[in-house]
Amino acid sequence: MEKVDLKSMDVAALQGEITQLKKELFNLRMGMMTAQVKDTSHIGKVKVRIAQAMTFLNQKKNSSK
Repeated sequence: MEKVDLKSMDVAALQGEITQLKKELFNLRMGMMTAQVKDTSHIGKVKVRIAQAMTFLNQKKNSSK
């Protein structure tokens, strides 16, 4: 998903996306502990996506006030 896609989402969709990304991050961390994850750079990419989604969510919440 691109940054443009995140920007066009509404608040509820962004919250759902953040929840999904946090679950993915959890699963990647568990996979690291059991040596199932080969591409460790994916964890950093997921963290960046979470930060981007949270930024857009906060922008939308603050602009509605």
